[in-house]
Amino acid sequence: MKIALDPYMFRALPIDEMVRTVAELGYEYIELSPREDFMPFFLHPRADDERVQELKNALRRHDVRLSSVLPLYKWSSPDETERQAAVRYWKRMIEITVELECPLMNSEFNGRPERAAESEAAFWRSLEELLPVFEREGLALNLEAHPDDFCEENTPAVDLVRAINKPWVNYLYCAPHSFHLSGASEAGADIAAMMRYAGDKLQHVHIADSFDHKGSSGLRYILNPPGTAARIHQHLDIGQGEVDWDVFFGTLRELGFDGVATSCVFAWEERARESSAFMLDRIRKELAA
Repeated sequence: MKIALDPYMFRALPIDEMVRTVAELGYEYIELSPREDFMPFFLHPRADDERVQELKNALRRHDVRLSSVLPLYKWSSPDETERQAAVRYWKRMIEITVELECPLMNSEFNGRPERAAESEAAFWRSLEELLPVFEREGLALNLEAHPDDFCEENTPAVDLVRAINKPWVNYLYCAPHSFHLSGASEAGADIAAMMRYAGDKLQHVHIADSFDHKGSSGLRYILNPPGTAARIHQHLDIGQGEVDWDVFFGTLRELGFDGVATSCVFAWEERARESSAFMLDRIRKELAA
């Protein structure tokens, strides 16, 4: 098992200082997420050969490895120009990931929930172009459902991953998305059932806490104007929200989980070191139990 840190709260640090900070906190792995000087959100990667080498040198110097690379592109956009651009960005980021000697990429479905069928069609068009590239380069891919993507819930997301029908394409369960993954009908989330449904495709988890936005008769959060389609969730320290961590970690142990477990708290940039250290200690204790 690999316990990794998503260093997004440290994204303003120079690359070497970011990697050194992760090492000082005790993490052996980094899940490289978007940062403006390397891999921006939804834009072409900025990293040239020199910057890629800078990251490789920093990883070697501080004895840290990449567990995965997490790009976010609009590869399921119903707008064909956007989709084609996203595929170009993916291809460049695949090249960079290979150069970084990282065996795994992970990402979101993207697309639009109000145009789900068109978005899924776009997703499959993108996969037709990208799966042969992944296969040729020997890279694995883990996919997660995200609030406001064309696929937002656990069961259809797992089914979609299975439909890709590649042993190296697997599912990422994101704990702070639990209350969206379970659907809109009832408060709470049956985390155990969702993880068990993923079964052997569950190869990656994102770990952070969140509140149940459906709680208190749907009044946990009041959004205006009424009826807005906005989604809300948090990425908090374990224990600061309403995810059932006994069930979460207990089910991972039951399933014999042996993939990537990434701490992905984003809420506390003012105490990023303390938050990241706390999360590593808790994850280690739970997954060693």
